[in-house]
Amino acid sequence: MYQRRLVVVACAFAAVASLVPSAAQTPPTSSRATLFEGARLITGDGSAPIENSAFLMEGTRFSRVGRKGELQAPAGSARVDLTGKTVIPALIDAHSHIGYMRNLSSGPQNYTRENILDHMYRFAYFGVAASQAMGSDFGEMPFALRDEILAGKIPDAARFLTAGRGLAPIEEISPTNMRHAAYVVTTVEGARASVQELVPRKLQIIKTWVDDRGGTIKKLTPELYGAILDEAHKNRLRVAVHATGLEDAKALLRAGIDVFAHMISDVDDELVALFKQHPNTVVLSALGGPRRTIYAPWLNPPHPLVTETVLPEQIKRLQGRLAETTPEALVRGRDAWDRLVRGMTKLNAAGVTIGVGTDGGGQTGDQFVGWTMHTEVENLVAAGMTPAQVIVAATRTSAQILGRDDLGMVAAGKSADFVVLDANPLDDITNTRRIDRVFLRGKQVDRAALRERFKNIK
Repeated sequence: MYQRRLVVVACAFAAVASLVPSAAQTPPTSSRATLFEGARLITGDGSAPIENSAFLMEGTRFSRVGRKGELQAPAGSARVDLTGKTVIPALIDAHSHIGYMRNLSSGPQNYTRENILDHMYRFAYFGVAASQAMGSDFGEMPFALRDEILAGKIPDAARFLTAGRGLAPIEEISPTNMRHAAYVVTTVEGARASVQELVPRKLQIIKTWVDDRGGTIKKLTPELYGAILDEAHKNRLRVAVHATGLEDAKALLRAGIDVFAHMISDVDDELVALFKQHPNTVVLSALGGPRRTIYAPWLNPPHPLVTETVLPEQIKRLQGRLAETTPEALVRGRDAWDRLVRGMTKLNAAGVTIGVGTDGGGQTGDQFVGWTMHTEVENLVAAGMTPAQVIVAATRTSAQILGRDDLGMVAAGKSADFVVLDANPLDDITNTRRIDRVFLRGKQVDRAALRERFKNIK
């Protein structure tokens, strides 16, 4: 059932080295064909792994995939022995807020080309091929930077994808929050005009918010978000929404929403039925915030990947914040997590398409860019999905949700974006953290140079 649902979604979105290369060997580059042999290959399509695999990389793409001994490489090709390793497609973070966090501060003052690039280098370090900024971008710079990276002009950077400026009610907007530059939606005509401003930006998804923030603000009415949806769909744009309330989710499904940017806080039978009536609507996970309060063993002691990429003062602050969690807050956190698990179990069993988003980089702070992708896949397994399902969700499915069908799989014709692991994530999903090498666009990411770079950014 899970496999069949992914095929449906893919069609819908189409419509609207143990021989590690020594110092004497030439590292694979985008100008030389390279045959990788011997690894356990998890292709990203949900099929059984290919043991003792072989795959050929020519230029920036995969050209052939099969078993060792079955593939013939062109004359002059490099060979890399990956015996004992596991290869997965590079991961896709379908929901983040890029450029706002910088060490101990978070806000629009940090939103610069330099800081966005720093975040994209961090994603690449963690084996993430692309990340989608959800409605918190502004100005001309992000579109220019997006296009530079997509054109392959900035090596070692993950692809920066953007939904541009989001659309929000006025009470969501503050000079200091991530929605500070959002289009203010107060009328149907204004909503449609704001969508029209985004149309020339070559976007796949636009973002809005439907949340009363615990009764503290006036959220968008059905009339207003209905206008956003209608105008977006007329222009072949999909709409992602921040909406976690059960009744809001039901109303949005009836209105034709495309993407829930967060897991819905509670799920009942009526909601499941509505998802079945709207099979092209997808849900992104974003479980890290709700679970971190009650589960963060990677912080005490810090995981090596955290110490390699996060400054000591950031680590110390988060350790302190979690240590100060009150017993009452822990109870609330466990209750909220248990509801999310029940809901995720129901949606997954019903065949709802689930992609992976982290909401990382948000202004709650201390959401370590790139690392959150690895905690998110662990959270999804804890929420009832199998490691095999989660890998598909974090690769092919998330790529399809973002309209990036060149990503998310190790298959002929796809971009050569993959991660070489020292252990099998199908045995333990946290093995996605045991990174040996990362390749993006057919080139090995210089993770050693990036580690040095991260040490010097304050």
